[in-house]
Amino acid sequence: MTSPPPVPPSRREARVLAALVVAVTLAFAWILRPYFGVILWGTVLAIVFAPLERRLRRAMPRRPALAALLTLLIIVLLVLLPLVLVAASLVQEGMGLYQRIQSGELDLARWLQGVFDALPGWATRLLERAGLGDLAAVQARLSALLSRSAQWLATQALGFGQNTLSFGVNTIIMLYLLFFLLRDGDALAERIRAAVPLTPTQRRRLVEGFVVVTRATVKGSLVVALVQGALGGLMFWFLDIHAPVLWGVVMALMSLLPAIGAPVVWLPVAVYLYATGSTWQAVLLAVYGALVIGSADNILRPLLVGRDTRIPDYVVLLSTLGGIAVLGLNGFVVGPVIAAMFMTVWDLYSSSRSPALPADEAAPPA
Repeated sequence: MTSPPPVPPSRREARVLAALVVAVTLAFAWILRPYFGVILWGTVLAIVFAPLERRLRRAMPRRPALAALLTLLIIVLLVLLPLVLVAASLVQEGMGLYQRIQSGELDLARWLQGVFDALPGWATRLLERAGLGDLAAVQARLSALLSRSAQWLATQALGFGQNTLSFGVNTIIMLYLLFFLLRDGDALAERIRAAVPLTPTQRRRLVEGFVVVTRATVKGSLVVALVQGALGGLMFWFLDIHAPVLWGVVMALMSLLPAIGAPVVWLPVAVYLYATGSTWQAVLLAVYGALVIGSADNILRPLLVGRDTRIPDYVVLLSTLGGIAVLGLNGFVVGPVIAAMFMTVWDLYSSSRSPALPADEAAPPA
């Protein structure tokens, strides 16, 4: 005897159920709020390394847990350990820079005077029109900026030392979550996809848009920026410029922002080297910066991202800056992803209202 088909809920019951789902979801998000960064980066790493985990699983189809564990080990060796080493070097160099500024060892007046003397007349007049012709005022602003930046790094180093236990616990939680996301990610994504009240095509486009944009943001922006920062820091080390790791990190951060990029760092240094008589070092840095650091984006991004969707540069810039302002470091990923999902959702909404085509066919998947 077959059971009767389920009776669809009434409109009132559906509204109560929807309100209950929203309330419970908000409550769950509230209690997870302290671990937002842990969940975010665990999810991002799971999305980026999911293809690798699937390859390992195909090689050992009866051992999904082992495939996820091997992927986790690769992530630790290739991502976490290098980041910890770079962070330790960054903190050490930042504290050293702060001490040099405080002790007066770093002579900004002589540095600025050398740079201004090396500039051509048209550049000097342009700086004067921009209000940067007063060396004393420029030195005061630059000294304050460097002092605040170095002091912030020193403060972060002290806080990191005091919160080592918390950092270790959060890292363990992230790795624990990452293991299950790698092992059960496909099943979890399928459950989420089935629960979204959209048509199958709309659900597929929404999920694919989120995955594609997240992967493209990490591989096409973060990885390229890290490579450019590493290339710049390596040249700074070769030229014996103080704090190469610090300047490499700054170049990486600048590379994340469209229309700004690493030249904001290496170009003034090249001018300074030329102004102080280090001609061959200045020429080498300028050529290396233009040909090697500058071309890394054009070479690596197509290889890493392929045909993944890219949102316009101005949207990336605004969403990245807005994400940083609201969420700090997490905003580098969250900002562009939210912007891309905003564009995807509005595209879905416009497609669903198009009179020419059905909602499932109004626009091709992203």
